[in-house]
Amino acid sequence: MSAGRLEAFSDGVIAILITIMVLDLRVPAASDPAALLPLAPVFLSYVLSFVNIGIYWTNHHHLFQAARLVNGRVLWANINLLFWISLFPFATAWMGENGFAPVPTALYGAVLLLAGVAYFVLERALIALEGKSAVLGSAVGSDRKGQASIVIYAIAIPLALVAQWLGLALYVVVAVLWFVPDRRIERTLTS
Repeated sequence: MSAGRLEAFSDGVIAILITIMVLDLRVPAASDPAALLPLAPVFLSYVLSFVNIGIYWTNHHHLFQAARLVNGRVLWANINLLFWISLFPFATAWMGENGFAPVPTALYGAVLLLAGVAYFVLERALIALEGKSAVLGSAVGSDRKGQASIVIYAIAIPLALVAQWLGLALYVVVAVLWFVPDRRIERTLTS
């Protein structure tokens, strides 16, 4: 089975999620710039989630550019990833509306962690289907960056419960690590 339908479905889900998130941005009743200040946590949460969804979308695209086949295991691994990404709007809104309070910030990290694990599982399912010597397997290798991201999230979640700004800073660190699409796949595909 080809990967085209899976990628198109995923693109649609991701587009809907971004739309849902932007709908949580409420317009202030007043027209002066000071009216925007209370919205800062909501807007910053939105920006962080928008960047994270963008990171997943670009890396998902690269992943399926290298993949040649999909099977039932890959389909379910992709659905698992989309499930965790679909929780971004809820976690984003809760964290932003509560001014980065510890519990919502930790929950946001848990959603990031589980999406990261789901992406890793999807990557491994594709590699298992095509073999480690195929384009994707040779490009990704052991995926230290993906594993490091999961470890950083696992550290950030309990940290967010006692020092939410440090936990949040670690979420940003992971986003910065992944901001540039995965060059390993690009290099392998062009060579």
